[in-house]
Amino acid sequence: MDIDQTLILAILAGTVALFAWGRWRHDVVALAALIASVLAGLVPSDAAFAGFGHPAVITVAGVLVLSRGLQSSGAVDVLARRVLPSAATPVTSIVILTALAAGLSAFMNNVGALALLMPVAIQASARQDLPPGQLLMPLAFGSILGGMTTLIGTPPNLIVSGYRRDTLGAGYGMFDFTPVGLAIAVAGVAFIALIGWRLVPARKRPGTEGFESGAYFTEARVPEGAKAVGMSVRAVEDAVRDANVQVLGLVRREVRLRAPRPALAIREGDILVLEAEPDGLSDALGTLGLELAEAIAAPEAAREGEPPADDRKEAEAEGQPGEATDAKAKAERSAGDEEDIRLLEFVVAPNAAIIGRTAQGINLRLRYHVNLLAISHEGTRRVGRLRTTPIEAGDVLLVQGPAEAAAEFAADFGCLPLATRDLRLPDRRQALLASGILLAAVAAAASGAVSAPVAFMAGVLAAMVTRVVPPREAYEAIDWSVIVLLACLLPVAGAMLTTGAAEVVARFLVENVARSAPIPALVLVLLVTMTLSDVMNNAATVAVMAPIAYGAARALEANADAFFMAVAIGGSCAFLTPIGHQNNTLILGPGGFRFGDYWRLGLPIEVLVTLVGIPMILLVWGL
Repeated sequence: MDIDQTLILAILAGTVALFAWGRWRHDVVALAALIASVLAGLVPSDAAFAGFGHPAVITVAGVLVLSRGLQSSGAVDVLARRVLPSAATPVTSIVILTALAAGLSAFMNNVGALALLMPVAIQASARQDLPPGQLLMPLAFGSILGGMTTLIGTPPNLIVSGYRRDTLGAGYGMFDFTPVGLAIAVAGVAFIALIGWRLVPARKRPGTEGFESGAYFTEARVPEGAKAVGMSVRAVEDAVRDANVQVLGLVRREVRLRAPRPALAIREGDILVLEAEPDGLSDALGTLGLELAEAIAAPEAAREGEPPADDRKEAEAEGQPGEATDAKAKAERSAGDEEDIRLLEFVVAPNAAIIGRTAQGINLRLRYHVNLLAISHEGTRRVGRLRTTPIEAGDVLLVQGPAEAAAEFAADFGCLPLATRDLRLPDRRQALLASGILLAAVAAAASGAVSAPVAFMAGVLAAMVTRVVPPREAYEAIDWSVIVLLACLLPVAGAMLTTGAAEVVARFLVENVARSAPIPALVLVLLVTMTLSDVMNNAATVAVMAPIAYGAARALEANADAFFMAVAIGGSCAFLTPIGHQNNTLILGPGGFRFGDYWRLGLPIEVLVTLVGIPMILLVWGL
């Protein structure tokens, strides 16, 4: 080997070691590898950051943004409710959730698919008295398996496609991965659902359930066409029982019924006073087609630059023209910040100025253009109107409004922000838009009308214009550490090819390990990629292994596509450790797992992947 080949292999070896060590973030390690390659003269300085414009990087960013739209609109929540029966058995729940995760991961980021379905799995495990891990690990593994079935399902596929474009002149199409990936995914999901879930250690979740704010007391309006219209109070309670939601009262034509008769029929325009856990609130609203009552008026008024009519009347009645004028100015300012409307939680500090006062009394909506959606106070059940309920120390307030306005309210009245919680309120129109935009982007990319990066970034533009993903949230939706990781490692991986190091490594593996036999070499590439992906980021693994696989194919005069597929599959199959894939890390705490728990189910799956994957690659792509 010459000096350049030695240097690039040393840099890559150090990079892999640092990934496995885990002391520094993956993006930091990748950036260090890129800088080292530039300083060593292996990557031209003027091309050092060309990776940020690479099609794989652009597509990953676009998929992350569109995934946020599906998440925030509640589109996947609706799907999950419809496919998971409330009386499902453990095996049925595992089959449905694992298959749903795999299906979703084919067309959206698999981390996003897991994040969306985790609350459903945890709720189902509690209902069925199962340790949460026995649903969470199958769910996580199913989402990983599903990602390998399409071009956009997982970053490894995009990276392999990008590398093929660089070396052979054309990348892969949307469904070129499907024949092999789908066979593996079906076999893997079937194994997990029928046998594998029993191999998951039955560990209890340690400590508490994480951050809890107690049950919310809130009001939900029954809009026109809602499923709840015509249902009895008893039927409503039965419909939301699994979400731990109770009906505490009903308001009809401004008349409050503290204990409505169970047989009383719900009418359009009624307001239900509900007690709900935070995670069950969205489910209850979506199941019955309800809207949070206090979330309706303010945004409409904001578009016209006027405070809501009821708040104007309140201010005039209390002789507060100054506050009304101030509110109008704030409404005008917030109208320009409509995309910043957020759901935020604040806890009322001891001795806060708001203690003993009500949202109506302080003219919360009028003065700050912020809506009080719900109040949580542990140990106390309230059945009065939300806006006239006195606020106490320790209450948790769920508010909706511009982030800056909500922060101003919190500072003025002694409320402290809580840790960010992913609270989603269902929006049928936005859910349909989010689903339609994603399907259109997938169809455009699959048809070849435009490239995948153009199709998905056009989808991002549509999502921002329609406010499915507000422009400011679009940037927050992107995991920039993943973008930096990919953009930095792509030039480093390219140096493996330009220096000839990939050829050297490939020739060694082929001649000394695979003995110049194509099939053993293909198996070796798959196994090495799977092993590396268990201890380092899968995108980094594929970026390193793609040049080696290409070199092996050239040395053996074999079909490079078969070796690229082996790399793509191996890069997606990180099942042995909690650090190999983000999905494995996400379930570590909620499932109560230990580092060594993953291999019990992960090792049989990796064996199954090899037994199914190699024959399918040979059948579909040949050598």
